[in-house]
Amino acid sequence: MKPIVRRQARIAIAYALAGVACLVVLALRYGRFPLGYWILFSIAFFALEFRAVEVNDRMLQSSGSMVLLTAGTLFALQPDTNAAFAIAAMAAVGPLVPNDLKERRWFQPISNFGQLVVSATVAGLILDGLLVDMAAPTARGFVNVAIAGAAASVAYTAVNVTMVRSAVRYVYGQRMLLPWSGLHLLLPAQVLLGLMGGLLGAAFFTADKQAVIVLILAVYLIAHLSFSSYAQLREAHQAALRGFVKALEARDLYTRGHTERVAYFAQLIGEELHFTGTQLEKLRWACLIHDLGKLAIPGELLSKPQLTPEEFDQMRQAARKVEGILAEVDFLRPMVSISGVHYLDLERFDAAHWSLEASIVATADASDALTSTRRYRMAMSQQEAFEELRADTSGRFYPEVIDALERALERTGEVYGATSSTRPEPQKPERARLV
Repeated sequence: MKPIVRRQARIAIAYALAGVACLVVLALRYGRFPLGYWILFSIAFFALEFRAVEVNDRMLQSSGSMVLLTAGTLFALQPDTNAAFAIAAMAAVGPLVPNDLKERRWFQPISNFGQLVVSATVAGLILDGLLVDMAAPTARGFVNVAIAGAAASVAYTAVNVTMVRSAVRYVYGQRMLLPWSGLHLLLPAQVLLGLMGGLLGAAFFTADKQAVIVLILAVYLIAHLSFSSYAQLREAHQAALRGFVKALEARDLYTRGHTERVAYFAQLIGEELHFTGTQLEKLRWACLIHDLGKLAIPGELLSKPQLTPEEFDQMRQAARKVEGILAEVDFLRPMVSISGVHYLDLERFDAAHWSLEASIVATADASDALTSTRRYRMAMSQQEAFEELRADTSGRFYPEVIDALERALERTGEVYGATSSTRPEPQKPERARLV
């Protein structure tokens, strides 16, 4: 058995046992809940989890937590029932996604079963504790229900995120920060889903249930469509970037793969400098557009080993026009100021306005250029490239950035440039379920 498969098995077994233990203890402690309502909400939860969308790099998310919190609030408010066992059992039906069946994967659904059940157990216990002995909610009671739902949602999300991160790091031996980009947007949304779920559960408890159920299902659908739209917009952004890169590489075969290598080097540097997932994704996008200015440069200039001052100025002006166009695109605007480093006039370079991110892109770009063969020169060795970067007096290449790249390549065992071997493909984890 391969080491990575062995680690997957350990995590899957540990998480599954934790989930089963929660269900057994809750069944012995409570042992009953309204089966009819449970089936209704379980179907909604399964449908939303089965259609979870990719909101980040290999990270799936759905609005299923709102269903759990709706059902949990209802069961916590009803006499002689509880939330913990009901929603833990409900979470047990939601670990599967279509690709698990299509690709016959076992690690993800088994580990997801455990983390969903444990997360739901914690959320349910919070609801039971905060809503114990509450009668039919009054106006003030609805506020308390909303607070309980938000608190349960925070706990559910925190436990889920912690378990996913722990599993990824243990199995793959890496921090894998890219899947966690944009959490400052996604996590507050989960808290709002919990708050709304609590209010829906209270409304279902106090109002005509047949009339309210249609409204509740509509809210579930709207929440799902919101996540789906977010995922589609992100994929459209990624597709646009991939199209730009392919157009650039079609013009200059000698730089094919250069953009992806620059993005990879920048990611290594960012991880070494403890960047967050959001910072890493911003850095990656900046790298993907850093050479797009070449699209406006005449082909004969791109291949010339030496440029006259007039030709260099022509190339720089053409590139800046493309950067100006890219800056008009909302999702690219923050990255243009970082990536617009390749055609700067070094005589006018001002280190005071040079950011750490810009230095990372410039260092990654220069490192790959120096260790790659071009029409007009042979590749340097990796050590020679580092010496060249350190000898540069322009201020573009921060010493700590160069050191971070050197440490990262030593850690991965990769060598580039003259006498280098082919870089092995980094391991990518299976898709993870956030919530």
